Amino acid sequence: MASDSHTWNLVFLQLLLEELGHRVTNLGACVPDELLVSECRRTAPDLIVLSSVNGHGYHDGLRVIRALRGCPELSGTPTVIGGKLTIAGPGDPDRQRSLLAAGFDGVFEEGRSVADFRAFVGSLPTAALPVASVSRGPR
Repeated sequence: MASDSHTWNLVFLQLLLEELGHRVTNLGACVPDELLVSECRRTAPDLIVLSSVNGHGYHDGLRVIRALRGCPELSGTPTVIGGKLTIAGPGDPDRQRSLLAAGFDGVFEEGRSVADFRAFVGSLPTAALPVASVSRGPR
C-alpha cells in the first residue's frame, strides 16, 4: 500500500513469517500498487501479506485487492491485510466483512493477537507456502 511508510513493523512481520518457516520477499514501505502487482506476478507468492500502521489501510486495501484479484495468476493467492486499518479504531465487523467480500482471505486489525495470524498461516496447506510477499508493516 503506497501510503504507508513504516518499516520496523515490516521487519517484525518478516521475522515472524521466517520463524514459521517461510521465505519472505519484503517489498518495503510505500509500495505503489503497480509494483506490488508486478512483483507478485513475477515471484508467484503463495501468500500476500499487506499491513498498515497509518490508518489508511482499509481504503488502500480495497483498491489493492481489486488490482491483485484482477490478475488471473493472482486471483487465488491467499491474501491478508492487517494493522491499523482506520483512524476510527479496530473492531468494526462491517469493515471486516467489507474487506473479506472484496477478496481478502483474512483481516487482522490492530488488537488481534499475533497468535491469530500464526493460526491463519498454520491453517494454509504447508506445501503451498514457500514464499510470502510483504507490503507495509503490521501494528
